[in-house]
Amino acid sequence: MTLRTTPPFRADHVGSFLRPKFLLDAREQFKQGAITAAQLRAVEDRAITEIVKFQEDIGLQSITDGEFRRTYFHIDFLDQLGGVKTDVPVTIVKPDGTQELAPPVMRVVGKVRHARDIQRADFEYLKRQTTRTPKVTIPSPTMLHFRGGRAGISKEAYPDLEPFFQDVADAYGDELRSLAAAGATYVQMDDTNIAYLCDDKMREAARARGDDPNELPHRYAGFINRVVAQKPAGMTLAVHLCRGNFKSTWAAQGGYEPVAEALLSEMNVDAYFLEYDDARSGDFRPLRFLPKGKTVVLGLVTTKLGQLEDKDAVKRRIDEAAKYVPLEQLALSPQCGFSSTVHGNDIAVEAQRAKLQLVVEIANEVWG
Repeated sequence: MTLRTTPPFRADHVGSFLRPKFLLDAREQFKQGAITAAQLRAVEDRAITEIVKFQEDIGLQSITDGEFRRTYFHIDFLDQLGGVKTDVPVTIVKPDGTQELAPPVMRVVGKVRHARDIQRADFEYLKRQTTRTPKVTIPSPTMLHFRGGRAGISKEAYPDLEPFFQDVADAYGDELRSLAAAGATYVQMDDTNIAYLCDDKMREAARARGDDPNELPHRYAGFINRVVAQKPAGMTLAVHLCRGNFKSTWAAQGGYEPVAEALLSEMNVDAYFLEYDDARSGDFRPLRFLPKGKTVVLGLVTTKLGQLEDKDAVKRRIDEAAKYVPLEQLALSPQCGFSSTVHGNDIAVEAQRAKLQLVVEIANEVWG
């Protein structure tokens, strides 16, 4: 089996990690006005340096900053685009007593543009901390459409949506070029929306907003392809699909079949990180749409629960997936990040390490 020297790697990960207490304390101090932004950034630097070593010690080849400078995986990025305003999300308690983050509505209030370099300074710090492949995670551009639909996009700025899709893609293209100029070669776009279209209730909600849930996956594939068309040479661009990951909860369920052809055959990204940690994600049959030259990273190890998966059971699931996709086109990762928001999942730091070590061990045994 070929050893991968370019991303995604046989053992990879989605990106976010549990925030250490000293970082959470500093964020609270900053919120209360007790420390300055520069002092908070110094604390973030320390935490990132430590999480880089954590990843390297485990044996990972792709290294992130743990998303330690963010509160939410998506808002902190999207709010920095010109023309975008996001409402602060709130926590709701579901009838069964569990908590869920009410998805923030991102509103487009003006022409979308790349007003500034968003991730470059953060990436440059990360790059200085490691000799391995630094990975940048950003939210998918589809998040500016799906959450609010047509009603969430200013009709004054965009009486027609065609210029909206192109302006967003151009803004993302500017960000990718900014990152590439700083040396970035690995970028992942985190997308909940396409995965939400696997869920019957979410599909009905989209229909109620005036969108066709059967057409949306194809529209989103074309939308993301506008970004891919601007991808700098030598950069790997991946998409991660997620059905919700707030404090170990989830928001959607359903197999990939409703979106598989648009996602895997029509979308021109290099790789996909797909949730497959439990029955909510369905079976592997949708992987039959994957063309040659692309990679699917199987998210077979959950970040929602602390119990460690059985190694042989994970290997059997890789074998099942290989019935639809050549093993050469597969890799392994946890199903999502460990802390998509600053709050973190209900899992211990020790379990976080054990799960990542398991991913690396299995990848070494399966692919060599």
